Amino acid sequence: MTDDSHADADFSPGFYRRMARRYAEVAHEYLQSVYIDASVPGLTDDLVLLARAKDLAPGNRSLDAGCGAGARDVFTLWTDGWDAHGVDAIAENIDVSREWHPEIADRVAVADLCKPLPFADESFDLVLCNAVIQHIPVETCISVTLPELVRVLRPDGILQLMFKYGHGLLSLYDPDYGESRSFLLYDEREILSELSSIGMDLVGVDASSGLGGLMYLTDTKGAGHCAFHARKRP
Repeated sequence: MTDDSHADADFSPGFYRRMARRYAEVAHEYLQSVYIDASVPGLTDDLVLLARAKDLAPGNRSLDAGCGAGARDVFTLWTDGWDAHGVDAIAENIDVSREWHPEIADRVAVADLCKPLPFADESFDLVLCNAVIQHIPVETCISVTLPELVRVLRPDGILQLMFKYGHGLLSLYDPDYGESRSFLLYDEREILSELSSIGMDLVGVDASSGLGGLMYLTDTKGAGHCAFHARKRP
């Protein structure tokens, strides 16, 4: 269901503090990372998007903005030889990440995407922000989060953004956690327009893979997502 009356909704902090360990399990087992439907043949799971992002990036220094408990993608990129880093607003998520992957303990830190990021301008070749802005108020996302993600990208750097799309609020039951959850929905065209105004261009469709442009997918909970890659102008 969707609902426009969401001023008092707790979109993430309480849930993630309580469920940090379970979230790490769900993420590492890819329980919610396989798509039951997608607009592009071959877009089957999170790993396909990550591989595409790696191919597009001009270098190998990455930031997972909102890495979640366990920092799965930070660890995956680090294992692949990347200079990978991650931040998350929830301290418990970072604690679990360091417990699960002590090898990257110094590469993950607490940082709130509603505030300026603790990195210099043009620090990263790739920034991932997957299923995160759906927890951030729209005004804050537009005025702080998106500009900060772009600021820390190097020229020609790649932003991978995935979010639940639509209007209002989506509430649904999540069987992997045994409770109902709520998510803010974003208009993908508005997000693209904002990114374009601060120096980003949508990466078009690749002729060989079919990946590119605005891509749509449905997760195992039945929620619709939009995902895309955008490149920072030189």
